[in-house]
Amino acid sequence: MVPLKGLDPLAVSAVFSRAQYIGEKRILGVDCFMLKLSADQTDLAERSDNTAEMIKHVIFGYFSQRSGLLVFLEDSYLTRIQSPGTYPTYWETTMSTKIDDYRTVEGVMIAHSGQTNVIITRFGDNLKSGPAITRMEETWTIDDIAFNVPGLSIDCFIAPNEVQKHYPDDNLDWRKRL
Repeated sequence: MVPLKGLDPLAVSAVFSRAQYIGEKRILGVDCFMLKLSADQTDLAERSDNTAEMIKHVIFGYFSQRSGLLVFLEDSYLTRIQSPGTYPTYWETTMSTKIDDYRTVEGVMIAHSGQTNVIITRFGDNLKSGPAITRMEETWTIDDIAFNVPGLSIDCFIAPNEVQKHYPDDNLDWRKRL
């Protein structure tokens, strides 16, 4: 699965292009259609290694029936962690995001605020006291949006001057595509 890259409706629609329609639901007072996107076994295997196995990753998108814009997003994944000679531990992360305040910016509807709630649950045979649950909440606002920023492309990112490394032998230009 491709992660969501911002809240650009074109990027969101590209992510959900392979999704399965699973019904309709009224959420946050908005009539929505629901799409489900599940990672396939190949994708899960690529995100796993010898100590961490990605078991599942599912995203549900709730889109306004009136506008087609993303209103609510649920993202859930389960990972099994086990080092040799130890009991397995499972980490389940569930995020739910309310997306608000769509405004037109240069002809594109962009969400300018939202709220994300995250629940991280750790469980397994080695946790005698039961599952460990961590909850986090974040309210976010976007103040400024820029499109087509010179020097940035899908393939590269210009790092701040403080973290750029200098490779005098390679004579690299950070503004060129890789």
